[in-house]
Amino acid sequence: MSAERPTADRLTAVATGVDLPRHARLLSQVHDAVLSGQRPPALPRGVVARSWSRLQAGGVSPDHCADVEPADFSEIEARRTRTALRTVLPELRSTLTQVAEDANFIVVIADADGVLLWREGSRGVRKAADALGFTEGARWAEQAVGTNAIGTALIEDAAVQLFSAEHYAPTHHGWSCTGSPVHDPRTGEILGVVDISGSAMSVHPTTVALVRTAVRLAEATLWREHTAQLDRLRGRAAPLLASAGGPALVVDKHGWVAEASGIAAPERVAPPSLDIPLLVPGLGLCVPEPLGDGWLVRRRVDGAAIELELDLGDAPQVTVRGDVNWTRALSPRHAQILRVLSAAGTAGVDAASLSEALFGDRDHVVAVRAEVSRLRKSLGAVLSTQPYRFAAGVTVRRVG
Repeated sequence: MSAERPTADRLTAVATGVDLPRHARLLSQVHDAVLSGQRPPALPRGVVARSWSRLQAGGVSPDHCADVEPADFSEIEARRTRTALRTVLPELRSTLTQVAEDANFIVVIADADGVLLWREGSRGVRKAADALGFTEGARWAEQAVGTNAIGTALIEDAAVQLFSAEHYAPTHHGWSCTGSPVHDPRTGEILGVVDISGSAMSVHPTTVALVRTAVRLAEATLWREHTAQLDRLRGRAAPLLASAGGPALVVDKHGWVAEASGIAAPERVAPPSLDIPLLVPGLGLCVPEPLGDGWLVRRRVDGAAIELELDLGDAPQVTVRGDVNWTRALSPRHAQILRVLSAAGTAGVDAASLSEALFGDRDHVVAVRAEVSRLRKSLGAVLSTQPYRFAAGVTVRRVG
């Protein structure tokens, strides 16, 4: 079989039937040529090229990616306690661990920072991983250790499979790895990555499907837990809603509606906060009230007109005027985002267009999503998504 030409931005690292040793040699030539500024014999896959470009732009040396310092035991335990992935660990183990042992792989679960929390599977592969620093507590973010299926999957927000010299660091060229991000179904945020790793010559295209199936099962388990939590909140809130004396909602900490009274409720509102008013269709501007592990949301005073005053001068800030008035200082980046949104009007802008406006290209979608998420946490529901825009009923006025 001939070596595969690694030019397509496909999901799998190799096709079935490819001569793996020959393909590994080709990738090694590609790696050396690209990173030394020479013309390569073939182009790397899109996901690999993007990763190498990010690392080179960040000044990360391939030879320094082997310097891995694992966290101490107390930090590992603290991360394990915090992560929602601990609740789906049995599901992931039952789906992957036995398969990994039989196929000479290891299964790794990392958090959203790329820190390895759990590692199981083939004893021989675990021993080889120890020598690489691929151990529990190690931070396997892309900027720390180069292109890898954990750190690169976090940045790409997609499943990633890598083979041999597609890894940035030469010390990783004897490996293949397949990782897929796990999302919190309540918020859409990345909780971490499930990864299967082994020797380069054990790579197989079906590993991608296996990992993605395990991730879907884990996310389904998280959603069932979420539904059960809403049911419990609904039961506790029923007497309070019955005596609320007007339209009201009971929502969880993520804004999912458990129960409503006197209003055709949306499925979800913006995550409530004690000091940020909440814009709810049919209720107007509300001030959420803590209710155990949820919130009671009802209008405090009449009137739902909202004016958003943008001062984007030397000390940028935003003021919301309505039933409740409040002001927030803005970072330069958040001021830039609001300037773009105010110019876009009701049509709004998508993530790629906002990336182009902020960074000069369409390649920073992940950074854009993170910035808008932080901005929405500060401003609440005056911003809408898909596309990004000011919410209906919000009048925007520029003063600077």
